[in-house]
Amino acid sequence: MEIHPEDYTVDNEGDEYLTRVVIDTNSRKFYLYSSDGDTKIIECETVDQFMNVLELVRAVVEDDIVSYCEPVIAS
Repeated sequence: MEIHPEDYTVDNEGDEYLTRVVIDTNSRKFYLYSSDGDTKIIECETVDQFMNVLELVRAVVEDDIVSYCEPVIAS
């Protein structure tokens, strides 16, 4: 699947857009925060689903609004 970032751009300044994306690799979740103050959580059931969403995020979302949760390490 080829991803084109221009397919995911805002056409109108009044449109809602992403302001932050937090990626939790341990629980395979994506937390999406919007300019309107909404929060959406994408929960991936499989590693393949997670990797597909991650590929899309890396292709179309600006790096400066993407962050990762600290990994949980057993002591």
